[in-house]
Amino acid sequence: MGKAATMVVFVLPATLRHWVGGDTEVKVFAVGAPPTLGAALDTLRRTHPVLEERLRDVDGRIRRHISMVVCGENARAVGGLDCALPPGAEVYVLPALG
Repeated sequence: MGKAATMVVFVLPATLRHWVGGDTEVKVFAVGAPPTLGAALDTLRRTHPVLEERLRDVDGRIRRHISMVVCGENARAVGGLDCALPPGAEVYVLPALG
């Protein structure tokens, strides 16, 4: 049997929409049990590599100037890249406020 996959929607600020043709959101699948934010970003790397480069640094961590909000919580506070994503999760990408 194949691995479980969950649809994830990245909701983007205006400053990042240029990298995806002006779209306000990008949908990808996160694979795993449970699917994680890191898995969703791995898929984003394959589908939209230029956008993913702006979200993660060369070590694969979320860039310091980027915040990602999952289920109303800052992803850094709920496991970072290991944060489990529920089905249909929306990940709001925001410039960090400091």
